[in-house]
Amino acid sequence: MKIDTALQVPLITLVGPPNSGKTTLFNLLSGKNYKTVNYPGSTVEYYTSRILPKYNIQAELLDSPGIVSLLPESIDEKVAVDSLYSHPTLGAPDLVITTIDSCQLSRHLLLPIQLVSSGFNVIIVLTMTDILAKRDLKVSENRLSKSLNCDVVAINGRTKQGVDNLIKLINSNLERIKTAEKKNILPHSLIENKTNLLDTFKEIEEIVNDVYEPIKVDKINLKTANNELKVLQDGSASNGFTPDEITIKIDRVLLHRFWGFLVFLLVMGLTFTSIFWIAQPLMNFVDELFTNLNSLVLENFEPGWLTFLISDGIISGTGSVLVFVPQILILFLILGLLEDSGYLARGAMLIDKPLSKIGLNGRSFVPMLSGFACAIPAMIAARTIPNRKERLFTIFIIPLMSCSARLPVYALLIAYLIPKDNAWLGGFLLGGIYFLSTISSIVVAWIINKFSKRIFSDEGSSSFILELPSYKIPKINAVINHTYNSSKQYILRAGPMILGFSLVLWFLTFFPNINPQVEKEGLTTEQIQNLERAERLEHSFASDLGKIIQPFMTPIGMDWRIGVSLISAFAAREVFVSSLALTFKVTSEDDEEQSTLLNSLTTAKIGATGEKLFTVATSIGLIVFFIFALQCLSTVAVSRKETGGWKIPILQVFIFTGLAYFMTFLTVNGLRFFGVQ
Repeated sequence: MKIDTALQVPLITLVGPPNSGKTTLFNLLSGKNYKTVNYPGSTVEYYTSRILPKYNIQAELLDSPGIVSLLPESIDEKVAVDSLYSHPTLGAPDLVITTIDSCQLSRHLLLPIQLVSSGFNVIIVLTMTDILAKRDLKVSENRLSKSLNCDVVAINGRTKQGVDNLIKLINSNLERIKTAEKKNILPHSLIENKTNLLDTFKEIEEIVNDVYEPIKVDKINLKTANNELKVLQDGSASNGFTPDEITIKIDRVLLHRFWGFLVFLLVMGLTFTSIFWIAQPLMNFVDELFTNLNSLVLENFEPGWLTFLISDGIISGTGSVLVFVPQILILFLILGLLEDSGYLARGAMLIDKPLSKIGLNGRSFVPMLSGFACAIPAMIAARTIPNRKERLFTIFIIPLMSCSARLPVYALLIAYLIPKDNAWLGGFLLGGIYFLSTISSIVVAWIINKFSKRIFSDEGSSSFILELPSYKIPKINAVINHTYNSSKQYILRAGPMILGFSLVLWFLTFFPNINPQVEKEGLTTEQIQNLERAERLEHSFASDLGKIIQPFMTPIGMDWRIGVSLISAFAAREVFVSSLALTFKVTSEDDEEQSTLLNSLTTAKIGATGEKLFTVATSIGLIVFFIFALQCLSTVAVSRKETGGWKIPILQVFIFTGLAYFMTFLTVNGLRFFGVQ
């Protein structure tokens, strides 16, 4: 196993169990501010950096996802183990630094024992020594070093005490490796076949009994130390150790079967409200910025396909990418604060039991909740789910959440259904829509779970075991840094595909580029442009496609004009309203547009039969359609990126669109059967 010769520097890989201080050590050595997380599965990717120049070590440092052993059970653990044996670009490491929590040696010593037995050059870094010191205990570095036959050093991540000793050990190990023969690294699966795991844990128990020692040797403290040591090794204690007193007191409320769930609903409600309301002014600003830029191009260039390509294709397409960035920023900022404080692990544990009924677990809840704001950041948030099947299943059902982009559609249809003098009923109807959306998503998820083995590759059932960390004050710099990186990844990974889809949709709605003939007398420039766009849309490829699907629209009481608007809505669901305005040639100013559009919808008739196009039945049917349908190319693009293929997004489009059509058919014809028109 060779190192990438292009680097010409040694490779040092950091490994360790979740919450063992690995990323904190990476930040100390590299000067970076990557996020330190508090529960397994939250770091699927790994980071690399050169060690800070002040340490005088020419080496590449790699931080990998948390693992508890060399036998991976999830995708992030597999990434970490694979990078150990042969990183795709960096090769195998010259030196492995493994962090272990000094308060949890009985659980954390398995990994370093496996690393040493596999032939890696290993340095063990003891963390959380300050917490252990509060119990008047410490770990003997010399005894642990002799027991495991590798170097051991203790550090304090907050005070940086012990970092200089670690640097000396790194230098001495790298010098020794230069002159020593290359070790033959064996996959641990081969070693595991020759040894008994039970014997390994017996060895760990003997080591733990030997290396813990009191800080002060006197009768009182020795007695205290023995009591603490007993607690540390007592299997009946939670996770093998006792948390600090503050954590215990807080958890009596936050993990209470009633008050804990109430607090959880409050926290998640505030999270949802923040994503929805705080982001809205920023999203409006982005939308207005690109709208003004669009108008600037149209006003200063001659009308033509190139001008419209730049304005409606490129500028509007770019805007459709960036308009979601405020929601993503706020989502990851809040999640980062909740993770670093230690609360999100509690929330996941509280909601685990209800979600287990539909084949998910507690980690799926935050992505699903975020889906009510926007499916795009919700799918990105699903990276925290370690089990591949459950992560794909969560991404699969997220489009069933009624995102904020559906609100303009709901608002228009509710305004059509509810008389102006009873507008207060609209709030109840909107609440009912969200309630129906939630219930239907649970039912659909339960049904899909029954067939999940045919849709998702099965990794077997995953156990939901969480280490509940002590409560901490979040590190703001690290949270902000992670929020920035997550938002940048969304723009770089999903942006090009969303823009590409937008350009395809523009082509369908613009060409074959007829020369529109409209009456211009007495109309403003904006009204003339709207009429010209309506003429182009009526004679476009999208319109032809809408007329082709007319046989599918007739059974649900609609015609090709609604079909064209549904096709246009694939750019974004909220486009449905503006597309209807274009289709029905509504040219009023913005503040009068909805009222004028409602009048046009009221008088619209189906050309072939002369029947009213918009009735109570068809309007409710459209609401039902948007509850289920995946009308968002941006969501499809992100689903493709997050699932690593086209299988899931294609199934989402066909299954949810088919379900939407079927439910709309039942709704419209069922209401007509009972005399509702």
